[in-house]
Amino acid sequence: MSKSSLGEAIAEFIGSMFIVIAAISPMILFASIFQSEKSIAVFVNAITVVFVICALIEVFKPVSGAHFNPIVTMVMLFEKKIGAIAALFFVFFQVAGGITGIILSHLMFYDYVGHLLSVSDITRNNYMYFGEILGSFILILAILLLIKAKSNKISIIIGLLVGGQIFSTSSMMFANPQVTIARMFTGSISGIRPIDGLVFIAMQIIGAILAYGVYRLIKFCKPDKEEKDALCKRMCMPEHNLPES
Repeated sequence: MSKSSLGEAIAEFIGSMFIVIAAISPMILFASIFQSEKSIAVFVNAITVVFVICALIEVFKPVSGAHFNPIVTMVMLFEKKIGAIAALFFVFFQVAGGITGIILSHLMFYDYVGHLLSVSDITRNNYMYFGEILGSFILILAILLLIKAKSNKISIIIGLLVGGQIFSTSSMMFANPQVTIARMFTGSISGIRPIDGLVFIAMQIIGAILAYGVYRLIKFCKPDKEEKDALCKRMCMPEHNLPES
């Protein structure tokens, strides 16, 4: 692995780690320590995730592209923006970063949690599965369209989108396989049973593939700037330059 590739992988590790910390720690702090209502903990969690995702994308986008999510890496592979070997390294470091984030979250609140890793028994099934398809679909579609548009507001738009989807999806917007894997190993209310977690990951992949299909359809139906310029030149070609029949 080159120094450049190692730097990108480390960026993915750190970003994934802090995303999981942001997703888990507020729920432990407010639900277990402050004894808040679950609705308050979820509200604080959504706000925290918005802030942290915005900051992490701004910090690490110039380094690795700020994927922090295996399904994002998957569609970047589809788009040939990353090679297959690099994509595998990204996913490995994302998952490792997420599990490290769980451990650090538990370590910060060890007196209340009592463990560093614990297999979750929180049931998330049935209608929640569909929520993961929807959440993953809009996340991936938004990322692809924002990149195509060369938007300079990707961080804030994605942060707000994820925060909003936490409130508006039945699954509370996991939409990230590495976060889902990490959540399998917490005894907090943020957790998910491994069997449900595996289904969540399958739903996330389905949502991402559907989003990529829609993106390709939109891209096909709407020519980009270069195609428009070429079409305009052909249509505006002076009559005397047209080839004789």
